[in-house]
Amino acid sequence: MFSGLSQYVGAAIAVGLFTLMPATTVAWWRIAVSAVLLLAWRRPWRQAWSWRHLGSSALFGLVLAGMNLLFYVAIDHLPLGTAVSLEYLGPVAVAAIGGRGWRIRLAIGIALLGVLSISGLGLDWSAPGTAVGVVFALAAGAAWAVYIVLGRRIASGRSGLDSLAVGMTAGALVYLPVAAPTAGEPLSDPALLLAVVGVGVLSSLVPYAIEQVALTRLSAATFALLTSLLPATSLLVGLVVLGQVPTTGEVLGLVLVSVAVALAAQPSAGPPRRRSAR
Repeated sequence: MFSGLSQYVGAAIAVGLFTLMPATTVAWWRIAVSAVLLLAWRRPWRQAWSWRHLGSSALFGLVLAGMNLLFYVAIDHLPLGTAVSLEYLGPVAVAAIGGRGWRIRLAIGIALLGVLSISGLGLDWSAPGTAVGVVFALAAGAAWAVYIVLGRRIASGRSGLDSLAVGMTAGALVYLPVAAPTAGEPLSDPALLLAVVGVGVLSSLVPYAIEQVALTRLSAATFALLTSLLPATSLLVGLVVLGQVPTTGEVLGLVLVSVAVALAAQPSAGPPRRRSAR
């Protein structure tokens, strides 16, 4: 899960920037940097685009950018692992709708119990900002669910990475007013500019490029369940990088999520689908 590790190391760096810029500004820079790099790499204007494809790519980018903005506000109020665990309810919903068979249903139920354990037993509701963080994490989860569904449709086209470049550009442009009051600060501080570029590369460019490849080879339900490793990854990064020590509820929840992953990984009836090496 190099994708998840890269994403949450970038998020940990972003948390350190929240004392210098609002979380929404850091999130916008994350999208903008990724858009610029993807445009330079893919040069999507060389392709023939229909209005329908442009529109779907732009919509995908708006959902993606919105998900990032919501998530960054959440981790400004909650520990990284807790916010990711709550956000995971979105992929669980996708898996519940798209999955079939008793094994995947059981895996979804256990994963949900794990998320509830992390959020219910691990949260300090007396801490200021906890409720705000929970609301934004759940909203980010809803956006994540839409991202998975739209992402598979985008990735099934001629070039998912080209669509990703167009989508991120649209997201950066539409959400610029949210970050506009403080978006220029990194331009006058080389160290801060380097930091936000690092966040963009680690948190968006690397993981989303990997996911666009994965989405062409996996069903939306399977992809959603495999992302259940992300809460464990984020909690580990939060512990090592940010010093966020997990509670008993968080550890119990991670065990349950791991069991769900093991169940989901069991081969189903019929010939297995061939998967490329990652």
